[in-house]
Amino acid sequence: MNENLFASFITPTMMGLPVVILIIMFPSMLFTVSNRLVNNRLHTFQEWLTKLITKQMMSTHSTKGQTWSLMIITLIMFIGSTNLLGLLPHTFTPTTQLSMNLSMAIPLWAGTVMIGFRHKLKNSLAHFLPQGTPIPLIPMLIIIETISLLIQPMALAVRLTANITAGHLLMHLIGAATLVLTSISPLTASITFTILILLTLLEFAVALIQAYVFTLLLSLYLHDNT
Repeated sequence: MNENLFASFITPTMMGLPVVILIIMFPSMLFTVSNRLVNNRLHTFQEWLTKLITKQMMSTHSTKGQTWSLMIITLIMFIGSTNLLGLLPHTFTPTTQLSMNLSMAIPLWAGTVMIGFRHKLKNSLAHFLPQGTPIPLIPMLIIIETISLLIQPMALAVRLTANITAGHLLMHLIGAATLVLTSISPLTASITFTILILLTLLEFAVALIQAYVFTLLLSLYLHDNT
């Protein structure tokens, strides 16, 4: 119980060098390319999943928005696989780091905003001032809308970081409590272990849902600007 609660969130190192780059690159190795005429079940499932996500995310987009399809698919598969791998014992989850999530959210959000200002300048500027606004409220509304626009990437990153971190902390606490209660009260320990199993199943769902939510919100930002 004296173990540091946040030890699992410290960036791992090997021989004094951070290995987070290797960890980030590892999920891409799980999605292989098939050269066979007839795909096996894994590749068939990957293709079905890719088509499903593309249909869900990009069906309402314009032609300019659909050019982001590869980026959107890659993003959701990367975040989802990273979150799932982080549920394995003694592993590091990069998406618990706010810096990494910001490094994904800010450039992609900035790209959607720049596309909006380039192709739909009048509509993009109109979002800062709703129609029919009283003249005395114009400066305040412009400031509020500007802040709400600039806070979008922060909201994306913080939402993903908070949900993944909270789940890992809760699993760590319940697992430690189960280990201590094993020698004190086996009945109580079995109850907490059952809760831990249910929480682990919930975290599997949360890992996929957060990847979907992150990508869906980015897709909505892209839709508003194309």
